[in-house]
Amino acid sequence: MPECYAGRVFFVTGTDTGVGKTWVAGALLAAGARAGLRTLGIKPVAAGVDGEHDGNPYNADAIVLQNAATLDVDYAAVNPVLLQRPIAPHIAAAEEGVEVRVSALAAHCRTLLTADVDLVVIEGAGGWLVPLNDEETFADFCRVLGLPVILVVGMRLGCLNHALLTAAAIGNVGLELAGWVANCVEPEMSGLDANIDTLHRRLSAPCLGRVPHLVPGSGPDDVAGHLQFARLIDD
Repeated sequence: MPECYAGRVFFVTGTDTGVGKTWVAGALLAAGARAGLRTLGIKPVAAGVDGEHDGNPYNADAIVLQNAATLDVDYAAVNPVLLQRPIAPHIAAAEEGVEVRVSALAAHCRTLLTADVDLVVIEGAGGWLVPLNDEETFADFCRVLGLPVILVVGMRLGCLNHALLTAAAIGNVGLELAGWVANCVEPEMSGLDANIDTLHRRLSAPCLGRVPHLVPGSGPDDVAGHLQFARLIDD
């Protein structure tokens, strides 16, 4: 059963890695800020150190969420587990001797969800069933917290199979697919409109937007303009 939180909470997953989860998650936070909401972004697990600030390592995706949110929290609150290498989290964690457990991640997020906040966006790593350790995946994390899910579909060859399998897997653990976003990760995709039409017909959740292929340097504010944010938060 979904837990009761102070504000609306969503988990953002993708059909694969590199499909634009971070931009969509950041865009949801930016859209919430535009609507006057108090927002918070969380990246529970990030694989890949992209730099350092004041001697502390950071992941660029987590920084995007931290900057897009209106609530001012420390980096460690946004990203409690930062692994060195940009590889599968359970492999990176094993290499570093780090234990990543759903119970600890869920406890961390529950603490933040008690804050005075209207919208919380939690971003996963990779796709829906990416392992966190030898027994648990991000799906288990979402199930424990009872989170509704937003699916980012990277529009490229194979995306229909990936999107439908992911939607089925979300339903199989009793969670709600709250919406999906078509993100045009390729400059040109053959049959793009037909693929998106197929997703409209086969996914029961609402489409929250179609994001065009964006030029380098684009950010959450650019993506936010392509999302139908009201469809997500209006009951």
